[in-house]
Amino acid sequence: MASAYDREDGLAPPQPHGGGPADAYDPNYVPDSVKTFVVHLYRHIRDKNVYEIHQMYEGGFQRLSDRLFRDTPWPSAEAVAPYCDGDHVFLLLYRELWYRHAYARLSPLTASHRSESWNNYCDLFSVVLHGVVNMQLPNQWLWDMVDEFVYQFQSFCQYRAKLKNKTEDELQQLKQFDKAWNVYGVLNYLQALVEKSMIAQILEREKEGLESFTATDGYDYQGGSNVLKVLGYYSMIGLLRIHCLLGDYHTGLKCLAPINLNQQGVYTIVIGSHISTIYHYGFANLMMRRYVDATKEFNKILLYIIKYKQYHQKSPQYDQILKKNEQMYALLAICLSLCPQNKLIDENVSTQLKEKYNDKMTKMQRFDDEAYAAYDELFSYACPKFITPSPPVLDQPLTNYNQDAYRLQLKLFLYEVKQQQLLSGIRSYLKLYSAITITKLAQYMEMDEATLRSILMTYKHKMHAVDSNGKILSSADFDFYINEDVIHVVESKSTKRHGDYFLRQILKFEETIAELDKVQLD
Repeated sequence: MASAYDREDGLAPPQPHGGGPADAYDPNYVPDSVKTFVVHLYRHIRDKNVYEIHQMYEGGFQRLSDRLFRDTPWPSAEAVAPYCDGDHVFLLLYRELWYRHAYARLSPLTASHRSESWNNYCDLFSVVLHGVVNMQLPNQWLWDMVDEFVYQFQSFCQYRAKLKNKTEDELQQLKQFDKAWNVYGVLNYLQALVEKSMIAQILEREKEGLESFTATDGYDYQGGSNVLKVLGYYSMIGLLRIHCLLGDYHTGLKCLAPINLNQQGVYTIVIGSHISTIYHYGFANLMMRRYVDATKEFNKILLYIIKYKQYHQKSPQYDQILKKNEQMYALLAICLSLCPQNKLIDENVSTQLKEKYNDKMTKMQRFDDEAYAAYDELFSYACPKFITPSPPVLDQPLTNYNQDAYRLQLKLFLYEVKQQQLLSGIRSYLKLYSAITITKLAQYMEMDEATLRSILMTYKHKMHAVDSNGKILSSADFDFYINEDVIHVVESKSTKRHGDYFLRQILKFEETIAELDKVQLD
């Protein structure tokens, strides 16, 4: 299944059960290949055959969609019900796929269909939360459920805020379905999945060796179900993403806290989950001035993509992997321009970064009008599609509000950039000296000593951040202190990682040997 992390708005389900011409689609017609697909998928779900479910979900559904339903929806759930014994839970899962396919392939999407999809998610999550779900589903499918749930909420907020060209009928539908995709409902479902699954406690017990959630990739090999626990796990990532869309970065990072990003976990198993987690984690840290944390995680995920992206070339998610890859390079360029930390960057990532953004990073160091334009451009390209969760007033004259949240976040970001305008000059001078008097530095910077002291305090403030544990950490690549009007500079020495260098050379050597072995000599 294609993930939905950042599809453009407007791609959505059909006219009331139609995607192409009105007479080209019969929701009650079920091709033989679809009957076979439903019968086998239903049987594999009942048998908890995760491998076969994954093959049908990732492969079969995609192939049938490409072959039979490129421009039309799948048959309705009511039409396929006879081929799955009318199983209520299976039909909820089928509808989840139905709406996801419609969002990805068809347009325009009506408020009615958006509301129907919302109701189906409510029913599906209610069964998981309050019923007995005796299933094992692939992690990919469970991640896509949470990812799509958040995407459809984001899409609805954007759709609802674009009022300018809406017809009277569309406005009436917005009023009729005003309870759909309510921000409190969305957050409550995700939070309920986290709490009911007790995933935070499970991850805590795992540290003590009392659980094996990560070791088994979240699956239950004792015959139980993985659905609630894994949905709870991925819901923490979903909450991080929603709070980033709302501009509440502190709460987003707090929601993700039970997951240890420094260890391989269930979030790394699905490439879409891995990238979405680090992208939003890094962006939230960037906006909270935790530049070191953001830089470290961007560096790790970008290095991972360099090494493994060829394995995902046939994946339907490949284009989105490449897009997020480009966005994270842009965010990394911003981090390093605001807070140079080149010692944290791998050689391969640094090379790619210079190829993409060397000119812009040079501009951003100057902090003039061109620098602001470069920051604006990179932020606008790489930031999430922010949303305003509250519904607009549906009164005349109608206007569009969908860009308001983005403009606010951009304004706050550029205000932070402007506050650091003089810090670049301070950094340039202090890196030249081990000690310099305040009087001399004030002369060089053409300002009075009182102003310089204020700027030095600002530098100290801006280069320090509070981590998730409340500890104050420095983000600067050097530190300084003032003693009797003399500024003493203490530059941190970068540790040379000889081991990494030799490992890279060994890998290159092994690749060369492997290539030579393929050569057949006459």
